[in-house]
Amino acid sequence: METLKPYILVRYGELSTKGKNKRRFTQQLAKNIKRQIDGLGDTIVRAGHDYLEIHLDESHISEALERLKSVFGIQSYSPVYKVKKNMAAIEATVLQLLETEDLIGQTFRIATKRADHTFSLDTNAINRKLGQAVVDRFKGLKVQLKKPDITVKVEIREEAALITTKVYLGAGGLPVGTSGRALLMLSGGIDSVVAGYLAMKRGIEIEAVHFASPPYTSPQAVQKAKDLTKILTKFGGDIQFITVPFTKTQEEIKEKIPEGYLMTITRRMMFRVMNDLCAEREALAIVTGESIGQVASQTLISLDVINAMATYPVIRPLITYDKLEIIQLAKDIGSFAISILPYEDCCTVFAPPAPKTKPKSEKCDYYEESIAVSERVDDSVKGILVENIKTVGSQTELEEMDDLL
Repeated sequence: METLKPYILVRYGELSTKGKNKRRFTQQLAKNIKRQIDGLGDTIVRAGHDYLEIHLDESHISEALERLKSVFGIQSYSPVYKVKKNMAAIEATVLQLLETEDLIGQTFRIATKRADHTFSLDTNAINRKLGQAVVDRFKGLKVQLKKPDITVKVEIREEAALITTKVYLGAGGLPVGTSGRALLMLSGGIDSVVAGYLAMKRGIEIEAVHFASPPYTSPQAVQKAKDLTKILTKFGGDIQFITVPFTKTQEEIKEKIPEGYLMTITRRMMFRVMNDLCAEREALAIVTGESIGQVASQTLISLDVINAMATYPVIRPLITYDKLEIIQLAKDIGSFAISILPYEDCCTVFAPPAPKTKPKSEKCDYYEESIAVSERVDDSVKGILVENIKTVGSQTELEEMDDLL
């Protein structure tokens, strides 16, 4: 019997709707996949109109299937087997594949698609013929058309037949890098890293910006933010991590601004810094982890007063999420355990006991006259430290990170 050699077939999903821009999206997806499976020997990634193919040594198939879970732009993917377009070859392959499965107490169905309508049998006839061959070979295996344990997919194409028994759901969304670059305000808490993940899911390439105020914030707080950035690299490759020195600004705010307005003015100063960084880093937008009503600075009135300082679009992926939804997403992407480590960021360290939930814009303007706004912003921007956070290489590396927690 012939040895079957699979390759991986990737289905596009949302990319299929991109019309004349589709080629740009599929090429970016191919690039992202190549990066994700780097180190798995010789690989060929070929982007077609309707599918993308990944050819690599069979010994690396399992690891590649695992890594593809984190690639945005994929609807689903499968290890597939290409065989000659005749019923004898198709039937033999289906039976050979099922012999590797644990079939005790299982149900199955055959699902055929026929792109080549000149093929001698239609889809119903193919399903019946293959189904009968399976029942004859595996006596305990029963047919079940709705929600079977095993679905054997057969696709009759112009050049060959494709067969698979496995379909893995992809991460969906758009390939990272197709929607431009944005700067993520990454605090180190639960929310902002999840916001970064959701922005990346819509194709945005991110750089992480962390405001640090030593000695009030510790080196461990910065490392915590870097570890969260490391989590995000598995979804989009290397990420630039930007540490912004913010001590002088926060000390001046603490000294000169009424307590109720400390958080509002702090956030307004952060947005001023982000404006300059966007210009310097050629970013198109700012991403934050804000959610309506979660804290005092995130009421609609507060957001309006703070947002007035932004000269770039502000993307808030979590704006309507509640905390439990955000926590679940954090657990899903593997960031929650790091986010709850007890190292506080500059916002929590300087948080007043009774911040204003309805700050007045004119009062902010008045209070800010006592601060050297331009000087503080310039100092912060000139003092940034930029580091490259390398991509997580494998599931093993992620597990090693978990062991450190």
